[in-house]
Parts: sequence; C-alpha cells; structure tokens
Amino acid sequence: MEKKYPALGKRDVKTSKDTLFDGELSCSQHVDGYRFSIDPVLLAHFVRLKKDELVLDIGAGCGVLGFILLYRTPDLIQKLTALELQEALAELARENVIANSCQKKMEIVTGDLRSIEKYFPAGSYSSVVCNPPFYLPGSGRKSINDEARIARHQVQCTLSDVLHSAAYVLKTRGRLFLVYPAELMAVLIAQLMSSGFAVKRMQVVYSYPKKENTARLVLIEAIKNGGDGMLVESPLYIYTEKDGEYSSAVQAMYQRNL
Repeated sequence: MEKKYPALGKRDVKTSKDTLFDGELSCSQHVDGYRFSIDPVLLAHFVRLKKDELVLDIGAGCGVLGFILLYRTPDLIQKLTALELQEALAELARENVIANSCQKKMEIVTGDLRSIEKYFPAGSYSSVVCNPPFYLPGSGRKSINDEARIARHQVQCTLSDVLHSAAYVLKTRGRLFLVYPAELMAVLIAQLMSSGFAVKRMQVVYSYPKKENTARLVLIEAIKNGGDGMLVESPLYIYTEKDGEYSSAVQAMYQRNL
C-alpha cells in the first residue's frame, strides 16, 4: 500500500510499508528517497545497553534503528530520542512511532546535529547510536535524490561534526555506538580519539567467508573519556557464501522476540 506525504522539495513523496520480526515491527519508508539497508540491523544487535538508558539516535532517518532497539530491549530504555535533520524523514519517523505504539518511550526531534546544544543539555544521555553519512561528496554509492544523498554523504555534516555532537550530549563514560565502512576505519578511530573517545569494543563485518577477504563494515563501541583496553569480537559474516543466504547469525537478528 502506498500513501502520499507532504512534499519533499517540490514533489510529492510516496511511501512503502516494510516490516521486521515477522510483522511485529513496521516501518514506512519513502519509495524514492533514503531507504535503510542492513546496517542499522547489524548496529542494533551490536549495541549493549544497561538499565534505564537515555538513548539518542543521531541522524535517525525514518527511525528504524531506534525501533529495533525498543523492540529488542524495551526494559533497558527509559527514553529514546531520535534527531533528524530532514523534516520529511522526521515526519515519517513520527508516523512510525505511532504505528509501533512507541509514543511513551520515543520522541522525534527535527534539528541539525551541528547545533546540538539548541536541542539538548550537555551530558544528558547515557548512550548515543548513529549510522552516520559515510562518504565524502562525489565518492561512494551514488544517490539520485537529495534525501538519500544527505543521508549517505557528508554534505550537511562531517564525521567530526557527528563525533562532536555525540561528545557534547554524552555523560562522562557514556557510550557511542557506530557503524562505518571498514576501509575508513583508520580515519574513524583517529577522529574518535581526537574527540575524547576511547574505542572499547569492535566487530568487523564481512560479506561472506573466503580465504582472501575484504572487510565491509566495522561496528564500534567507544566510551567518552574512557581508558585503555579494547575487545575485538569474532568476525561477523552477512552471507554464507557469495550470492548465498544470510548466515545463521544474521538470520537470528531478524527473528521476533519469543
């Protein structure tokens, strides 16, 4: 079923309704705009939360990362706030909040992370999650519309902007969870350190097992003002083989709560 929403730029936007966890979680997305990939699913299952967490999702898009976290660990989250720059995506996220009955625990804020102090007090969150724009303008996956281009490419913010905003809102020893291209891992770690974060946990993601393999993504947990020491977890494979099915680990990520 498709539905028209307020104009994005000068055109109408159609949406599709997609589901996760055997239909227990629904998420409307723009048909021709930014559409989430497997990245937020991987990140949501990498995140480790404690009791009564105050979580901020920076650059939330349609809100899917927050919805997965609330679906998986509702008892650990006191409040989850999603910050999104693009008004059309923020409005879509608000509709998804209602569709998933998350009004009591999830709030959508439209705003620019580069001015994060306008929206949130310093040190007000215990955890930040983020699937940030990966690529510099003109590089990486090409996007045919502005919504997807802003979500994937660093045209409205840089990695430094993302990390600065996370450092601002996090409490001392608060945790930042990120997914990022493995080929840019050195840049990510260097900028995390310069922003006052210590990388504490890492998992490298590959497309499928093979003798000579190139990593695809890296999942990172970093702590604000943290100390030395890092846990490197076992590699995660998305597929069993080239053009194969999801691995058992990834299949488990899509199973509903029992």
